[in-house]
Amino acid sequence: MRTEPVFLGWRAAMERALYGPGGFYLRERPAAHFRTSVHASPLFAEAVARLLRRVDEALDAPAELALVDLGAGRGELLTGVLARTAPELAARLRPFAVERAPRPAGLDPRIEWRAEPPAGVVGLLFANEWLDNVPLEVAETDEDGVPRLVEVAPDGTERLAGPVEGADAAWLARWWPLAGRPGERAEIGLPRDLAWAAAVGGLAGGLAVAVDYAHLRAERPVSGTLTGYRAGRAVAPVPDGSMDLTAHLASDSCAGPGARTLTQRAALHALGVRGARPPYELASRDPAGYLRALRDAGEAAELTDPAGLGGFHWLLCPVGVDIHWPGESTD
Repeated sequence: MRTEPVFLGWRAAMERALYGPGGFYLRERPAAHFRTSVHASPLFAEAVARLLRRVDEALDAPAELALVDLGAGRGELLTGVLARTAPELAARLRPFAVERAPRPAGLDPRIEWRAEPPAGVVGLLFANEWLDNVPLEVAETDEDGVPRLVEVAPDGTERLAGPVEGADAAWLARWWPLAGRPGERAEIGLPRDLAWAAAVGGLAGGLAVAVDYAHLRAERPVSGTLTGYRAGRAVAPVPDGSMDLTAHLASDSCAGPGARTLTQRAALHALGVRGARPPYELASRDPAGYLRALRDAGEAAELTDPAGLGGFHWLLCPVGVDIHWPGESTD
């Protein structure tokens, strides 16, 4: 007897496919499927270490400084930052890895592994490509121009369900209004707004940073951004647990009072990461140093390329402090 496929809203389907039993993030090594800035170069961890020092200065060197890595993967960013932190600051540092997957073997014992962000801490909360994996509903306009929720089967087959209602409808009207053209799609970012507000609310003082590919209200993509990543390639999104499922962030809807947005290019430039080629005379004076500088320049160029990783949005949310941030141009 033929079994009919089970259709779910995209939010429930993503939750199951990414974080449920046998889900992607519980059984796969994400770095084998996609490459983040953390994996691209140790210069990224070095930049975060510099930002951590700025936060520490703004907080007047508290007795305990938290570094919260939200969506920590296998702890790669925290490991890199710890390796680049001066002993005086490292002695006061309390690093938290927030991740739903089990703690990996061999991780630095100083790193506290937990499923939820800590509350009441002061320091830096850094969420690199976390919010784009928070499950959300997808809406599509029908032939009459009515926004309806999209349901999906485990094989990726979609169908339209009931109209978007309640808080989802209010979010859609405010942050991603649809023009009424049949087939127009939107990703309803309310769960991400709530998740980010809760994470930022756990800081008693300091800075929260969310880094993601993102868009603003005036430039929402008419077909949405939901996609899958498997073995380093973008593929059609199928909620079967075999791939990462991601959608770009509506960063303006997440931004609270005092928040600001920079491109990764501008943010990393302000933190000393630039792709300038080393002077040729260094090659004859210090060949090994020249090769290292040339490597760093190439990696910096990748991290700040506006058509690639440099196009990420950095959402900066200070909590109770004024973080000194020079060079806020978006060039």
